[in-house]
Amino acid sequence: MSVASLYEWLGQSNAGTLCIRGEPFTIDYFQGGARGQGRIRIEASEFERLKQAMRVRPRPIANRPYVAKATYPGITVKLGRPDASGRPVQRQQPLRPPLDCS
Repeated sequence: MSVASLYEWLGQSNAGTLCIRGEPFTIDYFQGGARGQGRIRIEASEFERLKQAMRVRPRPIANRPYVAKATYPGITVKLGRPDASGRPVQRQQPLRPPLDCS
């Protein structure tokens, strides 16, 4: 982190406008010297709290269940192989035997 960024964040924290990852955040720090013109000191625990606020926590994306559609955009006829009567042919037996899980 650059010094300019640190001072910008401290200024925003003092004004109450600092947001990290969409959450309001304040930084506690010490500033020594006459009239607050001295060295800025941030405790190690405060630095760790700042790092934890910036940590990215990936969220799993829920998979939507597959729903078979009976129609598709642009297709205006019933799907399937037509027989002589023009109706779709239904399969008489499955393509593979049922799975035996015993």
